[in-house]
This record gives sequence, structure tokens and C-alpha cells, in this order.
Amino acid sequence: MLVILCSIGFTNLSYGQDSQISGGVDVDGTWYLGEGLEVGNYFEYSLCEINLNDCSPIELKMWIKGEIQNISETLWDAKVVIIDGDKIAKGSWGLGKTTPDPIVFDEDLFDYVIAIKSSLNWLSAFASANEDDRLHGPQEFRSGKWGNIGNFGSGSDAPLIPHRIETIDSVIGNVDAVVVGWYVETDNEMWIVDGFPFPVKALTYPRTNAENPPIQYQFTLLNYEKNVTNDPFKDVKETIQKEELLECPTKFYDYVSQRDATDTYSMMIQHNYSPEYPTEGCSIDWKINFVSRYNDREILDQIHYDVLVLDEQGNKLRSYAQEIGEEKLFTDFGRVDHLIPIKEEAGIVNYSIFVYGTGPEEEKPDVSMSGSVIIEIEIEENPLLEKLNDDFISTPDIPTWIKNNAGWWADGQIDDNAFVQGIQFLVKEGVIQIPDTVQSTTETTQEIPAWIKNNAGWWSQGLISDDDFLKGIEFMVKNGTIKI
Repeated sequence: MLVILCSIGFTNLSYGQDSQISGGVDVDGTWYLGEGLEVGNYFEYSLCEINLNDCSPIELKMWIKGEIQNISETLWDAKVVIIDGDKIAKGSWGLGKTTPDPIVFDEDLFDYVIAIKSSLNWLSAFASANEDDRLHGPQEFRSGKWGNIGNFGSGSDAPLIPHRIETIDSVIGNVDAVVVGWYVETDNEMWIVDGFPFPVKALTYPRTNAENPPIQYQFTLLNYEKNVTNDPFKDVKETIQKEELLECPTKFYDYVSQRDATDTYSMMIQHNYSPEYPTEGCSIDWKINFVSRYNDREILDQIHYDVLVLDEQGNKLRSYAQEIGEEKLFTDFGRVDHLIPIKEEAGIVNYSIFVYGTGPEEEKPDVSMSGSVIIEIEIEENPLLEKLNDDFISTPDIPTWIKNNAGWWADGQIDDNAFVQGIQFLVKEGVIQIPDTVQSTTETTQEIPAWIKNNAGWWSQGLISDDDFLKGIEFMVKNGTIKI
């Protein structure tokens, strides 16, 4: 099913006084989003956007196959593959010719379309191919300002300016990029190259008074090719998510809400979860606010915390932080949203929002603000669990950070020892089975074969299955390349 999305851009209206930073660079010519886009272009980007999984990175692959007709409008026919953790989404979207925003697209790509429009395509609100639009058409590099950005109700605005020329080494070569940005409290910048359709990289932050603001969006061009005529995605298969097989909800609306003091009365915790009646094998969407005990409108910041599952005696059974490869969780803002999988059987499950304390992320927390809240949730039986294939159910989940490590190792960004730490985890969790006679230490004893590293790279991109990757690791363990 195709969805049609109307594009509503930012206006270049002034909301206050301009910043004192001057704009304009000594480069002739103009640029707009989509400049030079043509059939056969192939792009790969690493991208994150704050409203998409709290800026957990995805990989976007896009190929301009040709053109399609949408009523009276001709669009670029773009084929896309999105790798989102252990999920592979594959589909199509039609990109506008004036601005290459997705106008028609497959319904299951909706969340990604919104994230792309808010990040990779954000500049289309200021620089489009419409030469008749003096404000939003092609923009000159020498111009002092490309427009103004409203600062989220702050009463002022920030000018979007061509700021400087910077030579960067990218997949399109060693090029002189024009850095376009806005500079209010933090440097928010995008690197564009004359004649190239999209920015090659970007790093921006939301407007906030926090000492360490989160990333609003960030992206980097990973690969680019011209004149690609054969479908690069013909052998890519979409993953069938466990949630889909179990008919789990993917959109959450009706939340159970309650505000409780911690057991030490250090603060109040507003906890909201959905669905109201969670089922086995699915996930619970948590929205949590850490609130001052003195002022119920004051959201606390710099919180060190975790979400735990406890047994009947209050002992820890699971830590969400540890499951995603962290010692504990941290928020600068006091507002968090987590989608946490249910691994327990039907019945009453005790969840605990556990606060270690407060303070800067890199420092030990102030334990005087520690405490916890326990929430009892009744998990309902899911009859579809029994119908799933035994192999699907019995295979332990591989954390996303393991897959990220595999990709970084394949690219040479981390060494063998860092990668081996991930293998230790897989052995400990029983994902990899090794003989009992193998030693209990972990070390590399010889050079790891190149095909193993290739497998790791392909696995991190979702091009081979978990089983194929794990077979390679088990091979290394059994032949002594790695000793456990």
C-alpha cells in the first residue's frame, strides 16, 4: 500500500534578532537539495534522528531506478533498503522533482520517511529547485543568510548561514565542502558539496539548557555510485519480525499512568506504560519522567537509572541497561522513552525503575538521590507463542551492540580484542555452543581469517543470517583461532 505525504516546509520568516555570526563564503554558484540527482544514483547513509528510536542509528540505502507518474506529477522512482538494528525493511518511495522528499511510499516505511524528512532532507525547506521562489529556491554560497529558524518558542530566531569552506575526505573524494549551519548555544552544521544532491554529513542538537544536549540528528554518507543499472537490492530479503508473527502492537496509544515517590522519597517518578494489557513475547512502551518531590512541575536532570525485572523476593532478574550493553542508563533531561521486550511468562511481573543517583554522566552519581519504584504488571498469555517455530523461540536474542561491533571490526575501527569481548558475551549467554573441554580463558592465537571479517561486515548489514555468522565464530573457537 502506498501512502501519500504532503510536504509542509519551514518558512523563512524572522522571529527575532539575528545572530551576530556573519555568513557567506567565497564560492561562486548556487545549491539546492536534489541538485544533480539522476537515474542510476546509489546512496548509502548512516543516519539517526531523535524521534526515531532516540537516535539509534539506521543505515539507509537508496537507488534511483527511474521515474514514476503520480497523477500529473513526475517523481523519481527510488528503491530503498533500511537496516534498523536486526530489522531489514525494503520498499519504494517516489521523490519529488522540486525537492526530493518522499511523496508516495510504502506504508511500513512511514516512520523512516518522517525521520528522513527531518534530517537528510531538512534543507529542502530552505533550498529547492524552484527558481521562481526567491526565498526557498536555489541558494547562493555567497549569500549572508539562507533563512531563519524559529527557536522553539524562545522568542528569537537563528539564521541559517553558509559559514565556511572545509576540505573533507569522503566517499566522493577529497572535496571542498561548504559548511551550512546555525549557531545558537551549540554548533549545528551540515556539509554540502556543489553539484551533489544531498548533504554528505551533518550533526545537530535540539535547543535546550542542558549541559550535554542529545543529538537531534546526525548522518554520514557511506557510499555513492553513479550509473547503477542492475537492482542492488534484488537479493536482499526483509526480515519477518518476531513482533509481527506474534501480532504484537507496534503503535501505542492508551497508557496506564501513575506517579509514585521512590522508596527513599528522593524524588517522584511519573511512569506510563502501554499497552494496558501486555502479552507474552511482545514489548512494553515506557514513558518515564523524573520529577522533583518539592515541585511536581519540575523535571529533574542528569539521572543515572535502570529498568529492572525483580523476583518475588525483590532480587534482580533482568537489567534493561545490561541487555543493551550498558552498565546503567543516563538521561540529561529527566524524560525517557523505552520499548522493552517482555521475556517473562504470563502472570504478575515486578518492574522496578531504579535510580542510582544524579550528576554528570561521566561522574559517580550522588547517591543521596537514589531510590526505586516498583510497578506490578500482569502479563497476559499469548497463544501464538506456541505456534512459532522452536528454533525461532529457542535462539537467544543477539544484542544490537554485538552487531555494531561486528561492523566496526570489519571496517577496522576496533581491534580483534574488542571484537572478542562480544564473543565472550555470546558464549556466556549460550548463543554459541562450544565443547566443555575448551579452556576458560579468551585469547586470539592466530590471525583471524579474512572471510570471517567479511562475514562480520555482511552480518552487520543484514546480508547474511545470524546462523551463518555464528557458524563462522564457532569455527574459530573449535579450530583454536580463539580459545575460550
